[in-house]
Amino acid sequence: MAADVLAVFLAALATALATGLGALPLLSRRLNDRSALGLANAVASGVMLGASLSLVLEGADRSSGRTALGVGAGVVFILAASRFLHAPHRDFELGSLRGDDAVKGLLIVAVMTVHSVAEGVGVGAAFGGGATLGLLVTVAIAVHNIPEGLAISLVLVPRGTSVRASAGWSIFSSLPQPLLAVPAFLFVDAFEGVLPAALGFAAGAMVWMVARELLPDALEHTSRRAVALTAGVAFAAMLAFQTLLLY
Repeated sequence: MAADVLAVFLAALATALATGLGALPLLSRRLNDRSALGLANAVASGVMLGASLSLVLEGADRSSGRTALGVGAGVVFILAASRFLHAPHRDFELGSLRGDDAVKGLLIVAVMTVHSVAEGVGVGAAFGGGATLGLLVTVAIAVHNIPEGLAISLVLVPRGTSVRASAGWSIFSSLPQPLLAVPAFLFVDAFEGVLPAALGFAAGAMVWMVARELLPDALEHTSRRAVALTAGVAFAAMLAFQTLLLY
């Protein structure tokens, strides 16, 4: 059992580390120009909406009711967090980011960390069904994490965070995966019951983040047509990417 537990932990840790790879495309061009922020936010929005739709569909296959409750709870959670962080008397910092940029960065990291909870449970539960299934799910989630790391970096880098730091924050957001994979593996039946709610929670938080933070920011710097086109392409690409992984 000990060796199995270690294998589950290391597999989930690998999925977390893969998230940092999403920052690598930004090494080729530092996005210091604020005008690039609009398109970056549009791409991040499309990626997150694509991931959210997949989460809702996966959760609904298990329990539509618990998934819906999770979506509502996720929206309420991130709404409360946003109001707290945006309070005028608060002055937050996130690495090199200050003020509103720091709030945006903190929210995207928080949302993706919540999302990673469901993925960690998914890895552990998959290993509960056998080593082969566990490895297949691990590889799928690891590859899936790369565009999620890109989404985080597209929010952080244009606001002044270094690519290295963005990769670090991306990996940090995925740490729930190795932390929760082992308990989910050991108590697979219990965790399978809460997985639909966890998937819905992550989806609700991401959709709210896109609708209230990223898309309004994108529209401040870029035309509606460009935002719609960029977000639509990113959304379609994320769905196609996840479909290839699953099938």
